[in-house]
Amino acid sequence: MSASSAFNDEKGGSSSVGEPEYGHDPASGGIFSSDYKRHDDLKEMLDSNKDSLKLEAMKRIVAMIARGKNASDLFPAVVKNVACKNIEVKKLVYVYLVRYAEEQQDLALLSISTFQRGLKDPNQLIRASALRVLSSIRVTIIVPIMMLAIKEAASDMSPYVRKTAAHAIPKLYSLDPEQKDQLIEVIEKLLADKTTLVAGSVVMAFEEVCPERIDLIHKNYRKLCNLLIDVEEWGQVVIINMLTRYARTQFLNPNINESLLEEGGGGEKTFYGSDEDEDEDEEEKEKKAEVAAMAKRKPYVMDPDHRLLLRNTKPLLQSRNAAVVMAVAQLYFHLAPKAEVGVIAKALVRLLRSHSEVQYVVLQNVATMTIKRRGMFEPYLKSFYIRSTDPTQIKVLKLEVLTNLANETNISTILREFQTYIRSMDKDFVAATIQAIGRCATNIGEVRDTCLNGLVQLLSNRDELVVAESVVVIKKLLQMQPEKHSDIIKHMAKLTDNIQVPMARASILWLIGEYCEHVPKIAPDVLRKMAKSFTNEEDIVKLQIINLAAKLYLTNSKQTKLLTQYVLNLAKYDQNYDIRDRARFIRQLIVPTEKSGALSKYAKKLFLALKPAPVLESPFKDRDHFQLGSLSHLLNAKAGGYQELPDWPEAAPDPSVRNVEVPEWTKCSSREKRKEKKVEKPFYSDSEGESGPTESADSESDSASGSESGSGSEESGSGSESEESEEGSESEEEEEEEEEEKDKKKKKKELKKPVPETESEQSSEEEDRKIERKSKQRKSDSESESDEDEESESESSQSESEDSESEVEVKKKKKTAETKPPSKPVKKETKKEKKEMSLLDLDDFEPAPSPQVTPVNTFLSNSLVTDLEGLSLSDSVLSPATIAPSSALKNYELLHRITGEGLSVEYCFSRQPFSPDANMVAVQMQFTNSATSDTKNLHMEDVKLQSGMRVKEFPEIELLSAGETATAVMGIDFCDSTQAANFQLCTHTRKFFVSIQPPVGELMRPIFLTENEFKKEQGQLMGMNEITEKLTLDAKCRNEHAIVQRVTAAANLSRVPCGSDKECRFAGRTVTSSSLVLVTVATKEEGAAQLTVNCEKMVIGTMLVKDILLALTQ
Repeated sequence: MSASSAFNDEKGGSSSVGEPEYGHDPASGGIFSSDYKRHDDLKEMLDSNKDSLKLEAMKRIVAMIARGKNASDLFPAVVKNVACKNIEVKKLVYVYLVRYAEEQQDLALLSISTFQRGLKDPNQLIRASALRVLSSIRVTIIVPIMMLAIKEAASDMSPYVRKTAAHAIPKLYSLDPEQKDQLIEVIEKLLADKTTLVAGSVVMAFEEVCPERIDLIHKNYRKLCNLLIDVEEWGQVVIINMLTRYARTQFLNPNINESLLEEGGGGEKTFYGSDEDEDEDEEEKEKKAEVAAMAKRKPYVMDPDHRLLLRNTKPLLQSRNAAVVMAVAQLYFHLAPKAEVGVIAKALVRLLRSHSEVQYVVLQNVATMTIKRRGMFEPYLKSFYIRSTDPTQIKVLKLEVLTNLANETNISTILREFQTYIRSMDKDFVAATIQAIGRCATNIGEVRDTCLNGLVQLLSNRDELVVAESVVVIKKLLQMQPEKHSDIIKHMAKLTDNIQVPMARASILWLIGEYCEHVPKIAPDVLRKMAKSFTNEEDIVKLQIINLAAKLYLTNSKQTKLLTQYVLNLAKYDQNYDIRDRARFIRQLIVPTEKSGALSKYAKKLFLALKPAPVLESPFKDRDHFQLGSLSHLLNAKAGGYQELPDWPEAAPDPSVRNVEVPEWTKCSSREKRKEKKVEKPFYSDSEGESGPTESADSESDSASGSESGSGSEESGSGSESEESEEGSESEEEEEEEEEEKDKKKKKKELKKPVPETESEQSSEEEDRKIERKSKQRKSDSESESDEDEESESESSQSESEDSESEVEVKKKKKTAETKPPSKPVKKETKKEKKEMSLLDLDDFEPAPSPQVTPVNTFLSNSLVTDLEGLSLSDSVLSPATIAPSSALKNYELLHRITGEGLSVEYCFSRQPFSPDANMVAVQMQFTNSATSDTKNLHMEDVKLQSGMRVKEFPEIELLSAGETATAVMGIDFCDSTQAANFQLCTHTRKFFVSIQPPVGELMRPIFLTENEFKKEQGQLMGMNEITEKLTLDAKCRNEHAIVQRVTAAANLSRVPCGSDKECRFAGRTVTSSSLVLVTVATKEEGAAQLTVNCEKMVIGTMLVKDILLALTQ
């Protein structure tokens, strides 16, 4: 059976539909029989009861389709098996139906009920395939069924099915555009999807159906930026192109100041003949423009979301897919500040090692970029040198780039390179090289004479095409300074006997005619020779002979009057009507008769007027109005479906539209409580006084009402008078503190920048628990902390600050819980010792008295701390953090109080060795129960990790009473990656999905190296293991102490001793693989610096550079 089928396939399969199919032997009657017998064996197999035969038949049919053979006549036999129970057969049947459903719509419609059943199949592949087939049947009758199927699939549990739903949306839209509104609803729903599988497909659907609905992207903008790195490659291309358009509508132009200055300075490049008065006006305008530019320069600060996009797309420049690299390059070119665009040059040069098709597209875009941003590609000049194996179109594009990059410094090497190209066998390429030499000569005056002499030498070349092209280019160059070069014109006149290329002959004749006064003896002779051969010349040459005759008649009529009449008579009867018309027109103009009009008086002015020299411009000059990387840019014409790149907005649109808001009720309640509970006013005013002028208005109003806050027992929860008096005395003390803080605040306003709310709260918790006598240390702590937190400022959104308002309330409750009668805390302490919890409630530091990890920088033991508690003068608690250095650890939120129904969890990377396993990163967690009921059995379940990662769970917390806090430590082996560890946090009633994602700096442990060891190791980690970035240090970060503080805050590294005071060195190893990480910050004048990271793992090195750059520049 299989043999006969193979014979049938071989015999008739390859022919296209409708053509007769012949057997091997013409006498065998194959012309009639093959069609009749075709695929019979496959039909039999499909009709059999055995799944194995059906599967074999379907495999062979799909293989035929893959080879491009027509299998449409098997449709009835295949469609019968759509209800087959065997999943493998079913999958292949769906693959076949997707291919042929559009052609055989009537038969496919009969099976619609089966497809609908397939949409409910437990197997996700079947559900997706059923939807794919359904959307391939392009019949308007089933539009409602398709719509329903897409809506259901959009809510499917499987991301693969949701992705297929996104693919079906454009198909349905093209079938019935009236469904647009319903489809937009589905797109909006799918845009909110958090899986990377769906992201690319739904953005593609968005681009096809409703690209103008930018408002759908606002809420999903940050999510798309963060998911981008994990989306599949073609999805990345679509998302990046969409985000480029989005950013052009939502952010301000980062180069606005430079463009203003360029416009201001543009007055110098005005047209040659301008009056002195105009010059003065221009100078005034220039000054005004500069003033305006300076005025506008200060306010521009890049939107954090704009920075987020640039930061998250940058790693994709290392993608293996050329389209992704090209997409990121165009994004940077259109959106990035001028200083940052340079990063794309290296990536684009890397693509030049790819196939010639890729090279062609990349070079087109590079050619456009080099016109505006020449400096970007100058270091890679040699990458654009031409290889003999390059195809002609690539050679021409490389020439274009080299010509654009030419300047006074590199022109000599480029011209040497051009000299070798002229010897090439590729004639088109040689012609392009000669034109390139001409363009270099016009752009760079210093080499004009050298280029002219070189081109004149080419006139004696054996190859006629080379000579012809040289003549055309020399003609253009001579127009700039004809009086200096009469020798060259004479030399070219002699070439008329040899050169046969029409364009070259025409150019020579034009030159002699135009500058006949410089060669008065030779010009008439050239006309005599031309008159002889007039009838045999090409049309373009004949026209120039007529022009030459007219010009000579006007300047030297004695010698040339008869010759001119002879030429005009020949032209009068020429076959070409253009030449006949030109002859009549010129005769009337230069030979005045009674009938000739007034124009003949001005014949000399008309013919011999001064003509401006031609400007040799790049053909890519005006292409940048098309989006780079697009088909329209490649063709230099608007392609179907192309969307124009919007202009930058004049004023920045509201950035809050991108905030993903917390439910409304949480916000109101927190604000109302702030108004009601006046007992706690000094708490707020303290923090806000400390954090600088951001919330100054708030703090003033708070302090004004502070006098009323003497007697608040509502919050404490017990009605005893002794408590009231205690609280009253506390609030009085805090009011005294507040007055001190006000004085400090005035001084700090000069020193500090505004800090986001989240920072003020972090400093407030620390502040509220410190002793008055330590005020000096307190000041330095909060300052260093705000510096440190500024790193995260760009990423933190307004929504986070709103969340943090409600967090403050949780901490209020904690504070009041601490001030209850003295009998209760004693009991609590004994409980907490059992459960490994701590009374100390600091937002930025958890002491964690668990056996695995010792607290950070603990100079006092915990027992001593609890002893000293009784001695404290205010309600603050002396904690190890009081004596800890200023670089406090950064806290991350794991579970918010609202999501966790009263349970909030925060974590920090304690940077201590994790004793059970040295290859794990220690993560210190603080659980706070702010609910009214107790929480029991806190533990971890269902840990989901990337391959190679491991987790050591924290010990179960049996009971966490209402209003209490507990600390625990867990270990995670992140396997030297920043992939998140996902798990469920379980209580006795609920489960919460949470994830811990480490910053790259926390994947390291510090090591000690001497200076010599550092240099030796650095020498071994050169080349691709070394990443160097130039930066400008933040104003607060110009001294050695600040640099060390910021680098060690960003990464867990130790300082390496260094002989130079202009260098700071740091060393560490990654926790899992012990790969060496070396960091050098070399400072220069005026805040300039160079950051070098040497790391065995390039990915970690790249991410670390990004984090440290952020720490040092913000």
